[in-house]
Amino acid sequence: MGSACSRKRGQLLVDEEDLYSARFSKSSSFKWLLHTLPRGGSNVHRKVQVPGPGRCPSLVELCVAKVREDIGRYSDFSLLPRDLSQQVFNELVEWNGLTEELLGAFRDCALQDICLGDYPGVRDDWMEVVASQGQSLLSVDISCSDVTDSGLNQLKDCINLQSLACNYCDQISEHGLKTLSGLSNMTSLSFKKCAAVTAEGAKAFANMVNLGNLDLERCPKIHGGLVHLKGLRKLEKLNLRYCNGITDSDMKHLSDLTNLRELQLSCCKISDLGVSYLRGLSKLAHLNLEGCAVTAACLEVISGLASLVLLNLSRCGIYDEGCEHLEGLGKLKVLNLGFNYITDACLVHLKELINLECMNLDSCKIGDEGLIHLKGLLQLRSLELSDTEVGSNGLRHLSGLRNLQSINLSFTLVTDIGLKKISGLNSLRSLNLDNRQITDNGLAALILAFV
Repeated sequence: MGSACSRKRGQLLVDEEDLYSARFSKSSSFKWLLHTLPRGGSNVHRKVQVPGPGRCPSLVELCVAKVREDIGRYSDFSLLPRDLSQQVFNELVEWNGLTEELLGAFRDCALQDICLGDYPGVRDDWMEVVASQGQSLLSVDISCSDVTDSGLNQLKDCINLQSLACNYCDQISEHGLKTLSGLSNMTSLSFKKCAAVTAEGAKAFANMVNLGNLDLERCPKIHGGLVHLKGLRKLEKLNLRYCNGITDSDMKHLSDLTNLRELQLSCCKISDLGVSYLRGLSKLAHLNLEGCAVTAACLEVISGLASLVLLNLSRCGIYDEGCEHLEGLGKLKVLNLGFNYITDACLVHLKELINLECMNLDSCKIGDEGLIHLKGLLQLRSLELSDTEVGSNGLRHLSGLRNLQSINLSFTLVTDIGLKKISGLNSLRSLNLDNRQITDNGLAALILAFV
C-alpha cells in the first residue's frame, strides 16, 4: 500500500509531460536542456541488445548494429533496404546521435516515419531531407523545433503523409499552414500551442477529409476557425483544451461531427448554450468540460449522450440542482465532479451508476451521510475525497467496495477510528492520509490489517 503526497489547496496543476519536456516553455532556459541531457543513452555505439536470454539476434539487428558501429564512414544509405535504413535512422534519433551531416545520408531513402519531436537543432535545412522521402513518407513529428513556414512548405508534395505533429513550433504562421491544405490523406494532425491556427489558418484543415485526430490544444487565436471543421465527418478525437478564445458561437460548428468519440474543451469560454450543440453526438465517449462556465443545466443535454464513459466537470461551479440528469449515464466509468458546490443531495443521483470505476469529489461539500449512496458502486477502483467533510462514520459505507485500489482522504475529518472501517479493503494500493487527525496508533493498526 503506498501513499502519495497531496497538493495544497488552490495549487496550479501542470501536466506532467509539460514539466519534463521542452513543451512547458520554448525559452532559452529550457532549450539548453535539450542539448545537454541524453535522450535515453549517451553512447550511440552500444552493442546490440538481445531481447531474451539465449536468443540469437536477427540479421536485421546485426546489420543495424554494424552500421551504427561504423556510422562515421557512410554518407549515403539510399541503397539499403527501407526497413534497414529506417531502423538505423530510429536508432540515431533515440540515442541522440543524429547530426545534420548524418541526416544528409538518409536523403531519398524512402523512409516512412521521421520522428524528431523534441530533438535538438531541427530547423528548415533538415526539412529538405525529410521531404526527399517523397510519397513514401507517412509520419512526421517536428514538435518543439525551429522550423518555419519555409521548412513546412517542403512537405506539400509528400501527398501520402498521414500523421503530422508540429506542437510548440512558434515560428510557423498561418501562411505555412496553407501549404498543407493539399494533404488530403492526413489522418492525424497536431498543432499544440501554435499561433498559426487562426480563423484564416484553420482553412488548411477543411480539405483534410480523412482526419480522425485533430489536436489544437492551447491555440490562442482559434476563435472563428472551427467553421472549417464542419466537413470533417471522420473526425473522432478533437482536443481544444485551453483554447480560451473558443466561445459558444464556435461550438455550433461541431454539431455535425457525428463520429466524434473524444472532445476536450477544458477552460474554453463556453456556457450551457455551447454544450447544447453537442446534443446529436451519440458516439461521444469522452467529454472534458473542466473549468468551463457551465452549470448543472447542461446535464440535461449531456444525459442524452448515451455512449459517455468519461465525464469531467471539475471546476465548473455546479450545484445540486440539475444533477438528477446524471442518472441516465449508465455507461460512465470515470466521473470528475471535483471543486464544485455539490452536496450529499447530488450523490443520491449517482447510486445507479454501477459501472463507475473512478470518481473525483475533491473539495465538494459532501459529508458522511452522502457516502451511503456510493456503497453499491462495486466497480469503483479510485475515489477522491480530499478536502471534504467526510469523517470516520461515513467510511463504513465504503467497507464493501472490494475493488477499491486508491482512496484520497487528505484534509478530511477521518480519525484513527475511521481507518478501522476500511481495514478490510484488501485491494487498496494507495491511501492518502495527509490529515492531522491520524496518529501513529491508527497507522499501525491499519498496517497490521494489511500484513
